[in-house]
Amino acid sequence: MAGPNTAMVLAAGLGKRMAPITDTIPKPLVRVAGKPLLDWGLDALVAAGVERAIVNVHYLADQLDAHLAGREAPTILISDERKELLDSAGGIVNALANIGPEPFFIINADTFWVDGARPNLVLLAEGWDDARMDILLMIATKDQATGYDGRGDFQMGDDGQLRRLGGGETSPYIYAGAAIVHPRIFAGAKAGKSSLNRYFDAAIAENRLYGLRMEGLWLTVGTPEAIGAAEAAIARQMVNG
Repeated sequence: MAGPNTAMVLAAGLGKRMAPITDTIPKPLVRVAGKPLLDWGLDALVAAGVERAIVNVHYLADQLDAHLAGREAPTILISDERKELLDSAGGIVNALANIGPEPFFIINADTFWVDGARPNLVLLAEGWDDARMDILLMIATKDQATGYDGRGDFQMGDDGQLRRLGGGETSPYIYAGAAIVHPRIFAGAKAGKSSLNRYFDAAIAENRLYGLRMEGLWLTVGTPEAIGAAEAAIARQMVNG
Protein backbone atom coordinates (compact mmCIF):
# COMPACT_ATOMS: atom_id res chain seq x y z
CA MET A 1 0.00 0.00 0.00
CA ALA A 2 1.28 3.49 -0.80
CA GLY A 3 1.84 5.73 2.19
CA PRO A 4 -0.12 8.86 3.07
CA ASN A 5 -0.14 11.55 0.42
CA THR A 6 -1.01 14.35 2.85
CA ALA A 7 0.63 15.69 6.01
CA MET A 8 -0.23 18.12 8.76
CA VAL A 9 2.81 20.09 9.93
CA LEU A 10 2.40 21.65 13.38
CA ALA A 11 4.28 24.94 13.13
CA ALA A 12 2.15 27.36 15.16
CA GLY A 13 3.88 27.17 18.56
CA LEU A 14 5.47 30.13 20.32
CA GLY A 15 8.92 28.60 20.89
CA LYS A 16 9.44 30.55 24.12
CA ARG A 17 12.25 28.31 25.38
CA MET A 18 14.24 29.19 22.26
CA ALA A 19 14.36 32.89 23.20
CA PRO A 20 16.10 35.21 22.47
CA ILE A 21 16.39 33.67 18.97
CA THR A 22 12.60 33.42 18.72
CA ASP A 23 12.11 37.05 19.71
CA THR A 24 12.53 37.85 16.03
CA ILE A 25 11.94 34.59 14.10
CA PRO A 26 9.48 31.73 14.60
CA LYS A 27 11.00 28.54 15.98
CA PRO A 28 10.35 26.48 12.79
CA LEU A 29 12.74 28.84 10.94
CA VAL A 30 15.60 28.40 13.43
CA ARG A 31 18.51 26.90 11.50
CA VAL A 32 20.26 23.71 12.53
CA ALA A 33 23.17 22.51 10.38
CA GLY A 34 22.35 25.22 7.87
CA LYS A 35 18.70 24.27 7.38
CA PRO A 36 15.54 25.62 9.06
CA LEU A 37 13.87 23.10 11.36
CA LEU A 38 10.74 23.30 9.23
CA ASP A 39 12.63 22.29 6.09
CA TRP A 40 14.11 19.23 7.77
CA GLY A 41 10.54 17.99 8.24
CA LEU A 42 9.23 19.05 4.84
CA ASP A 43 12.19 17.42 3.08
CA ALA A 44 11.48 14.19 4.99
CA LEU A 45 7.86 14.32 3.78
CA VAL A 46 8.99 14.76 0.17
CA ALA A 47 11.36 11.78 0.53
CA ALA A 48 8.37 9.70 1.66
CA GLY A 49 6.30 10.66 -1.38
CA VAL A 50 4.02 13.18 0.33
CA GLU A 51 2.62 15.67 -2.16
CA ARG A 52 0.53 17.98 0.07
CA ALA A 53 1.38 19.53 3.43
CA ILE A 54 -0.96 21.66 5.51
CA VAL A 55 1.12 23.94 7.75
CA ASN A 56 -0.54 25.80 10.62
CA VAL A 57 0.87 29.22 11.48
CA HIS A 58 0.38 31.65 14.38
CA TYR A 59 3.48 33.33 15.82
CA LEU A 60 5.33 35.56 13.33
CA ALA A 61 3.19 33.89 10.69
CA ASP A 62 4.15 36.28 7.90
CA GLN A 63 7.74 34.98 8.01
CA LEU A 64 6.51 31.40 7.70
CA ASP A 65 4.22 32.36 4.81
CA ALA A 66 7.12 33.98 2.96
CA HIS A 67 9.47 31.06 3.56
CA LEU A 68 6.95 28.44 2.48
CA ALA A 69 6.12 30.37 -0.68
CA GLY A 70 9.67 29.67 -1.83
CA ARG A 71 9.34 25.87 -1.69
CA GLU A 72 8.56 23.83 -4.79
CA ALA A 73 7.57 20.65 -2.96
CA PRO A 74 5.47 19.53 -1.29
CA THR A 75 2.45 21.63 -2.25
CA ILE A 76 1.80 23.84 0.80
CA LEU A 77 -1.57 24.88 2.19
CA ILE A 78 -1.50 27.38 5.04
CA SER A 79 -3.87 26.85 7.96
CA ASP A 80 -4.10 30.30 9.53
CA GLU A 81 -4.26 30.44 13.33
CA ARG A 82 -3.20 34.08 13.69
CA LYS A 83 -6.32 34.93 15.72
CA GLU A 84 -6.10 32.00 18.14
CA LEU A 85 -3.54 29.30 18.86
CA LEU A 86 -5.47 26.03 18.79
CA ASP A 87 -2.92 23.53 20.20
CA SER A 88 -1.99 20.29 18.43
CA ALA A 89 -5.35 18.58 17.97
CA GLY A 90 -7.28 21.83 17.62
CA GLY A 91 -5.04 22.82 14.74
CA ILE A 92 -5.73 19.51 13.01
CA VAL A 93 -9.50 19.76 13.54
CA ASN A 94 -9.34 23.27 12.06
CA ALA A 95 -7.68 21.83 8.92
CA LEU A 96 -9.76 18.64 8.49
CA ALA A 97 -11.52 19.89 5.36
CA ASN A 98 -8.14 20.08 3.61
CA ILE A 99 -6.78 16.85 5.09
CA GLY A 100 -9.43 14.59 3.57
CA PRO A 101 -10.70 11.13 4.56
CA GLU A 102 -7.50 9.05 4.33
CA PRO A 103 -4.74 8.43 6.92
CA PHE A 104 -2.24 11.28 7.02
CA PHE A 105 1.13 12.13 8.52
CA ILE A 106 1.52 14.52 11.42
CA ILE A 107 4.94 16.01 12.08
CA ASN A 108 6.10 18.56 14.63
CA ALA A 109 7.98 21.41 12.98
CA ASP A 110 10.47 21.72 15.86
CA THR A 111 11.87 18.19 16.12
CA PHE A 112 13.66 16.28 13.43
CA TRP A 113 15.74 13.25 12.71
CA VAL A 114 18.52 11.85 10.56
CA ASP A 115 17.34 8.72 8.76
CA GLY A 116 19.06 5.36 8.85
CA ALA A 117 19.28 3.09 5.82
CA ARG A 118 15.71 3.91 4.74
CA PRO A 119 13.51 6.98 5.33
CA ASN A 120 11.70 6.69 8.64
CA LEU A 121 8.44 8.03 7.26
CA VAL A 122 8.50 5.24 4.65
CA LEU A 123 9.02 2.70 7.44
CA LEU A 124 6.11 4.28 9.33
CA ALA A 125 3.88 4.01 6.25
CA GLU A 126 4.83 0.35 5.81
CA GLY A 127 4.00 -0.30 9.46
CA TRP A 128 0.50 1.18 9.27
CA ASP A 129 -2.29 -1.38 9.75
CA ASP A 130 -5.68 0.25 9.38
CA ALA A 131 -7.51 -2.73 10.86
CA ARG A 132 -5.60 -2.54 14.16
CA MET A 133 -4.58 1.10 14.47
CA ASP A 134 -6.03 4.56 14.74
CA ILE A 135 -2.65 6.19 15.47
CA LEU A 136 0.89 4.98 14.77
CA LEU A 137 3.67 6.99 16.43
CA MET A 138 7.29 7.12 15.38
CA ILE A 139 9.26 6.08 18.48
CA ALA A 140 12.87 6.82 19.32
CA THR A 141 14.85 5.26 22.15
CA LYS A 142 16.86 7.39 24.53
CA ASP A 143 20.13 6.12 23.07
CA GLN A 144 19.05 7.51 19.67
CA ALA A 145 18.08 10.89 21.08
CA THR A 146 19.96 14.14 21.46
CA GLY A 147 18.59 16.95 23.65
CA TYR A 148 16.16 14.76 25.62
CA ASP A 149 16.34 14.25 29.39
CA GLY A 150 12.83 13.06 30.27
CA ARG A 151 11.60 9.77 31.74
CA GLY A 152 10.18 8.47 28.47
CA ASP A 153 6.69 8.80 27.03
CA PHE A 154 5.21 5.30 26.72
CA GLN A 155 5.71 1.64 27.45
CA MET A 156 5.70 -0.41 24.24
CA GLY A 157 4.76 -4.06 23.90
CA ASP A 158 6.41 -6.56 21.57
CA ASP A 159 3.61 -5.93 19.05
CA GLY A 160 4.17 -2.17 19.20
CA GLN A 161 1.09 -1.40 21.27
CA LEU A 162 1.62 1.61 23.54
CA ARG A 163 0.44 2.52 27.01
CA ARG A 164 1.15 5.46 29.30
CA LEU A 165 3.76 5.30 32.00
CA GLY A 166 2.53 4.67 35.50
CA GLY A 167 3.62 6.70 38.49
CA GLY A 168 7.35 6.28 39.05
CA GLU A 169 7.85 4.32 35.81
CA THR A 170 10.51 5.17 33.28
CA SER A 171 10.85 3.98 29.71
CA PRO A 172 13.43 4.15 26.93
CA TYR A 173 10.67 5.03 24.43
CA ILE A 174 10.08 8.61 23.28
CA TYR A 175 7.46 9.98 20.88
CA ALA A 176 9.65 11.30 18.07
CA GLY A 177 7.32 13.97 16.71
CA ALA A 178 5.95 12.10 13.67
CA ALA A 179 2.88 9.91 13.32
CA ILE A 180 0.25 8.49 11.01
CA VAL A 181 -3.32 9.19 12.10
CA HIS A 182 -6.69 8.22 10.67
CA PRO A 183 -9.00 11.24 10.55
CA ARG A 184 -11.90 9.12 11.88
CA ILE A 185 -10.61 9.81 15.39
CA PHE A 186 -11.71 13.44 14.98
CA ALA A 187 -15.30 12.61 13.98
CA GLY A 188 -17.59 14.97 15.85
CA ALA A 189 -14.72 17.00 17.31
CA LYS A 190 -15.62 20.58 18.16
CA ALA A 191 -13.57 23.52 16.96
CA GLY A 192 -11.28 25.15 19.50
CA LYS A 193 -8.19 24.39 21.56
CA SER A 194 -7.40 20.75 22.24
CA SER A 195 -4.34 18.53 22.62
CA LEU A 196 -3.42 15.38 20.76
CA ASN A 197 -2.78 13.76 24.12
CA ARG A 198 -6.53 13.26 24.66
CA TYR A 199 -6.67 11.37 21.35
CA PHE A 200 -3.63 9.30 22.30
CA ASP A 201 -5.43 8.34 25.52
CA ALA A 202 -8.65 7.51 23.68
CA ALA A 203 -6.73 5.26 21.29
CA ILE A 204 -4.99 3.56 24.22
CA ALA A 205 -8.40 2.86 25.77
CA GLU A 206 -9.43 1.08 22.54
CA ASN A 207 -6.03 -0.71 22.18
CA ARG A 208 -5.47 1.19 18.93
CA LEU A 209 -2.37 3.30 19.72
CA TYR A 210 0.83 1.76 18.36
CA GLY A 211 4.46 2.75 17.98
CA LEU A 212 7.19 1.90 15.49
CA ARG A 213 10.89 2.14 16.31
CA MET A 214 12.69 4.61 14.09
CA GLU A 215 16.17 4.16 12.67
CA GLY A 216 18.98 6.68 12.84
CA LEU A 217 19.14 9.72 15.12
CA TRP A 218 16.39 11.82 16.70
CA LEU A 219 17.06 15.39 17.76
CA THR A 220 15.07 17.84 19.81
CA VAL A 221 16.20 21.44 19.83
CA GLY A 222 14.30 23.18 22.61
CA THR A 223 16.81 25.85 23.63
CA PRO A 224 19.55 27.88 21.92
CA GLU A 225 22.15 25.79 23.78
CA ALA A 226 20.79 22.61 22.19
CA ILE A 227 21.60 23.75 18.62
CA GLY A 228 25.33 23.08 18.92
CA ALA A 229 24.76 19.62 20.42
CA ALA A 230 22.36 18.76 17.60
CA GLU A 231 24.79 19.95 14.92
CA ALA A 232 27.61 17.91 16.47
CA ALA A 233 25.39 14.82 16.57
CA ILE A 234 24.41 15.28 12.92
CA ALA A 235 28.07 15.60 11.94
CA ARG A 236 28.93 12.37 13.81
CA GLN A 237 26.02 10.54 12.23
CA MET A 238 27.04 11.63 8.75
CA VAL A 239 30.62 10.47 9.31
CA ASN A 240 29.64 7.14 10.87
CA GLY A 241 26.78 6.45 8.45
